[in-house]
Amino acid sequence: MNRLEAKVAVVLGAAGENNMGQVIARRFAAEGARVVVAGRNDAALGKFAAEINGHHHVCDITRKQDVAALSRAAVDCYGRVDIAINCTGNGLMARLRDTTEEQLDQLTALQFKGTFFFLQVFAEQLASSGGGSIVTMSSASVYALLYNHGAYIGTKAAADALVRCFANEYGARGVKVNSIAPGLTSTPMTSREMQMPGLEAAFLKEYPLGRIGTPQDVAEAALWLASGESFMTGQVLQVNGGLTLRRNPLPREINASLAAASGS
Repeated sequence: MNRLEAKVAVVLGAAGENNMGQVIARRFAAEGARVVVAGRNDAALGKFAAEINGHHHVCDITRKQDVAALSRAAVDCYGRVDIAINCTGNGLMARLRDTTEEQLDQLTALQFKGTFFFLQVFAEQLASSGGGSIVTMSSASVYALLYNHGAYIGTKAAADALVRCFANEYGARGVKVNSIAPGLTSTPMTSREMQMPGLEAAFLKEYPLGRIGTPQDVAEAALWLASGESFMTGQVLQVNGGLTLRRNPLPREINASLAAASGS
């Protein structure tokens, strides 16, 4: 306990009930951090902030002025920022040939430009107060390809490149920058898919540790990266039970598993 005592953490992407951002924020608060949660749903954020005795701020990561305002709000609340976590994302599933320009624009704004803005603002903020840790979310599918996921994979891969660039430039100012790559994880973003009989079974055989991941797994990794215990920067931490040692299932294998589970 108290591994983050007196630290100030900002967690963006924490409006969804029990999503990855909320689980991380709750874990950080339990370890003594003062937490500002952010996202686009003011009412949901306010309710959750009250639960963890924190503060909340509305922020759209695709707008740099929003990210800058979030940073200022955290400093106004607590005087500094030590930890910044970006949990935003959109798990678009679309065939390469069917992906639209509008979908590309949306994912680029969220997962590339938004990540750039987040790193840009918070790297400077943390550096100005002596350093700290930034963590953003990657995906195991960047490293173990998943079909019909190209736009998502491409923008997440680009964000991982940004992590390396910011880590390289800001390390001398005491700022660590890393990302976490979960595999299939039961979260609000994947809830519809996880309810499909046979889907989890199709993925499960590719996980050497014998189960798919949980938001708690990611929160524990984020806690370590955020703490003074980690001597790591510019890296993608593969928190996916060994999935990237193998592969994601092929579409025909997923379809066969779904069909078997439905008895057709």
